[in-house]
Amino acid sequence: MSIQWFPGHMAKAKRQVQEKLKVIDVVIELVDARVPLSSRNPMIDELVKSKPRLILLNKSDLADQKVTDLWVKYFETKGFAVQQINAQKGTGVKKIPAIVEKLAKPITDKMRAKGMNPRAVRALILGIPNVGKSTIINRLANKRIATVGDKPGVTKAQQWIKVGKEMELLDTPGILWPKFEDESVGFRLALTGAIKEELFDFNETTLFLLRYLAEKYPERLKDRYKLENIPENIVEIYDHIGKLRGTLMSGGLIDYDRVSEILFREFRSGMLGNITLEYPPN
Repeated sequence: MSIQWFPGHMAKAKRQVQEKLKVIDVVIELVDARVPLSSRNPMIDELVKSKPRLILLNKSDLADQKVTDLWVKYFETKGFAVQQINAQKGTGVKKIPAIVEKLAKPITDKMRAKGMNPRAVRALILGIPNVGKSTIINRLANKRIATVGDKPGVTKAQQWIKVGKEMELLDTPGILWPKFEDESVGFRLALTGAIKEELFDFNETTLFLLRYLAEKYPERLKDRYKLENIPENIVEIYDHIGKLRGTLMSGGLIDYDRVSEILFREFRSGMLGNITLEYPPN
């Protein structure tokens, strides 16, 4: 399956980011803790280059903590600061300004050395659609400034937001890249809500999920769907869930579309437990 989504406002956002970087001190990159690599836009490294970086692992409450710990180590070895957060509940968000201030310290120290009073740190927040940027911004500003939505592509323009007296935050629209070289990236982003549902196939996406769960989280499947074992033939799992949930059509045939929808919605809602859909490289 090929999922591509690169609306015009995203191409415009990329150009605007390049223009604004001259006045930016720190880059805050927001990723989904369930898919930390797949939810990182590969263009961001190229765009921000050597700017100090803070990686925020959002939705960490939905991810597998053991795997999240591996991701924290992975990003730290890359030289990035890392913070686990839950934007909805606000967990970890209050620590962000202090981390940003620490990352910007070499810049503020230079200002002081020249006899200048340091201005507010200018931070740029980047992330793919529907990863929680607007929610985090509203929490940092302690008021509703950014528009929040449960569909990707809500933020359409850049805006500066004051976070106390110490930080100014530049919000940007979520930017997806024009082409996913690895189709599994598209599946992961579809499962975690970064891509509009009308743009991908539920059956293919759920098949990817089911195969992954059978390999990495077999006990979750067994517990949730009352399976005695994980059959090698994935279709048998569909049949079992279909009978368990009563998704039968005339003639006793399984309605696989409905089974796919059930699996998809129950993963999204967290009914399958805390799951991370990818591991760090190596």
